[in-house]
Amino acid sequence: MSSSFRTRVSSIAWLAVAATATGVVSAALVLPAMGSSGAAVVAASEALNFRPEELEEPALAEKTTVYDAEGTRIAQFYAQDRKVVPLDRIADVMKTAIVAIEDDRFYEHGPIDIEGTARALVKNLASGGISQGGSSITQQYVKQVLLNSAGTEKEKSAALEASYARKLKELRHAMAVEQKYTKDAILEKYLNIAYFGAGANGVEAAARRFFGVSAARLDLAQAATLAGAVQAPNATDPNLGAKARKLLLQRRNVVLDRMAELGRITRAQADAAKARKLGYKGVKQPNGCQESRYPYFCEYVRHELLSNPAFGRTRRQRELAFSQGGLKVHTTLDPKAQKAAEAAIKKHVFASDRALAAEALVKPGTGEIKAMAASRPFGDSARRNEISYNAVADKEHGGLIGFQPGSTYKTFTLITALKQGMKIDDGITAGAGYTAPGYATFKNCAGENVGDPSWTVTNDEGAPGFKTLATGTWGSVNTFFMALQERVGLCPTVQTAKSLGIKRADGAKLREFETFTLGINESDPVTVATAYAAIAARGTYCPPMAITRITGRDGRTTDYRPRCKQTLDPQVADATAHVLSGVFTRGTMRGVGGIGRPAAGKTGTTDGYASAWFAGFTPDLAGAVSIGDPRGSQRYKLTGVTIGGRYYGAVQGASLPGPIWNDTMASALRGVAPARFTPVDTTRFGGCGQDCAPARQDRGDPTMNRPVDEDVQQPDEDQRGQ
Repeated sequence: MSSSFRTRVSSIAWLAVAATATGVVSAALVLPAMGSSGAAVVAASEALNFRPEELEEPALAEKTTVYDAEGTRIAQFYAQDRKVVPLDRIADVMKTAIVAIEDDRFYEHGPIDIEGTARALVKNLASGGISQGGSSITQQYVKQVLLNSAGTEKEKSAALEASYARKLKELRHAMAVEQKYTKDAILEKYLNIAYFGAGANGVEAAARRFFGVSAARLDLAQAATLAGAVQAPNATDPNLGAKARKLLLQRRNVVLDRMAELGRITRAQADAAKARKLGYKGVKQPNGCQESRYPYFCEYVRHELLSNPAFGRTRRQRELAFSQGGLKVHTTLDPKAQKAAEAAIKKHVFASDRALAAEALVKPGTGEIKAMAASRPFGDSARRNEISYNAVADKEHGGLIGFQPGSTYKTFTLITALKQGMKIDDGITAGAGYTAPGYATFKNCAGENVGDPSWTVTNDEGAPGFKTLATGTWGSVNTFFMALQERVGLCPTVQTAKSLGIKRADGAKLREFETFTLGINESDPVTVATAYAAIAARGTYCPPMAITRITGRDGRTTDYRPRCKQTLDPQVADATAHVLSGVFTRGTMRGVGGIGRPAAGKTGTTDGYASAWFAGFTPDLAGAVSIGDPRGSQRYKLTGVTIGGRYYGAVQGASLPGPIWNDTMASALRGVAPARFTPVDTTRFGGCGQDCAPARQDRGDPTMNRPVDEDVQQPDEDQRGQ
């Protein structure tokens, strides 16, 4: 049997099906000419059961949009670029154009247009092939639903195959659709599901991508262009070049002529529209974090949505909801704080530098992440010195291993000592070096001996002698903190850190070695900033939070609130804040200075200057800054380096991270009335005398820090966190 004969048989068979289904035309009128083959078709059609078959219509894939705390869009994600709109938000001329070219009798016929099918049959028989289809808009809608529902390539091929079986299935579904919906409702569904080319699914996305307008604002020429594109969207995709654009222009003009022929527009209107250029703008539609203005925060949100069971029971459910669910995700990001962090980093570290600076800002009492910034751009271009991971977060949120935070971990040993009843002026005599007396000197939380009497911790230029909790912290004396951790216990110190959310950035268990207090566990700025925010909140720890509200395509909204718990005695937190506030006036940040309001913090520099940190807080905002070389901080140390156009013999916590933190806070909190820390309970913790915070408040001291005592020796920043 020749291919043309098979085509004629197929066409006649389809007409027979149409006739039988509707009772309008008798298939016998066309079948005799085909002889026995025609009789076979009749026999097959008589055996068919033409009953409506319910069409399963999954929700259309729509883009998920992410907003900052002020409601401004900061990112969007989609598997298909689509925004579903109601029919009254689609220009009338667009409805007219699509009906004119695709199914001009749409409002007059049922699920199948017998007249149109017969017309297509005549042309197909005359051409010896299939030159014109006879599908109604309802049938085309059914086809698109089946195609969009296909989960495998085999299912997609079945939805597209030019076969009698597929046509029959479409017809049954079309009958059910016509029974279920009004014509307007079907047209609305079709315009929202149709693919127009250039990556645009649905008329709203197509209008915006092709012409930079909404579907409601399409004019005649634009509407005719989109109506012409749906027949062969891949062949007329204007992004493919001049040939495709020429084809699209031709299709537009065909639509305009058809509209004039049907009397839907005048010939003059058609000619005027045909005289216009194509007008394709190719408006870019961002997709993903790489195209977001705030890529690191965006990455945090993306990973949170995909990994947190709060946003879906299974990973698959979360992925589908995220990429296709049309979610509106509202977040904690504060544009003002974000701008402050970005500007401060940019001031001190260039995007072209090998060293990478990263900063996170967190609100005490809620855990809300207000900003996430890094010195290098996000992406995968080595030429542009981009990084393709989240430099500000842990592995769970797109980060990698992080950097060792050094002496910022000494704060957890300080807190443990205060919890155990030590006073601010209690102390220990620290030597020039510290060696564990024995293996049993330090025990991890499993009760194992982890002391190392074969290794001695030293101070780079620290001064030995008696150090109190205050002076030992201000000078960040390694040997003092090793001795202090020996007194209070390694496991209690680890437990204190864990209660404040401390964990390794790579997701592994914390390394509970004797040098824990020196910051040997690689961490990320979000985690460290959140721990310090808990101190600012008087011991209330709130896990880091980036998402506040999600609205689904159905309009249902779910609010997400902070999940806080009291993990420290408020008075212990107050005493800790009091000691850490002295770091600015009497400690390692003395040369940098404060920010003109109550603030507390701790510098951190690791062994051999592998990385440098500053973590600090005010009552209103906490932040952590890290800097290191992502090629490998232990191999590429921060010595003899030029960063931000300035040469550093060695980078310490106070030389770069500290100034970045100061500049960030001064800008982020501009216009916010200074808040004071709760005064330390001197009857419980002592150590203040007449210089305590209450007395200083009366004298109008804006920083609430103790005055500088020139007799207190200021040792250089410690280096021995391995």
